[in-house]
Amino acid sequence: MRLPAHYPAAIRSAAIEAFGPTAVVRLFGSRVDDAKRGGDIDLHVEADPAADLFKREIRFRRTLCDNIDEEQVDVVVRARDTEPRWIDNAAYRDGIIL
Repeated sequence: MRLPAHYPAAIRSAAIEAFGPTAVVRLFGSRVDDAKRGGDIDLHVEADPAADLFKREIRFRRTLCDNIDEEQVDVVVRARDTEPRWIDNAAYRDGIIL
């Protein structure tokens, strides 16, 4: 996993703040592979259903911007009561829970 040492805790903390304590965050994509270089940070958040899930995602992104020095972070959010999409399945299959 190619993240600076303090990133996983900062990402988990931002997810809990935005989505609550049951949120699960996975790192997936190129940053999972130690043999690769560069690439953006791809995060998958699995959260309890909420009417304001989009606002929670914005809050998560804002907190991330305040706590990590990355400009390119892609975030995918899935409510637990929805059918998984192909990107969700890829994160479940290849991702690492932070």
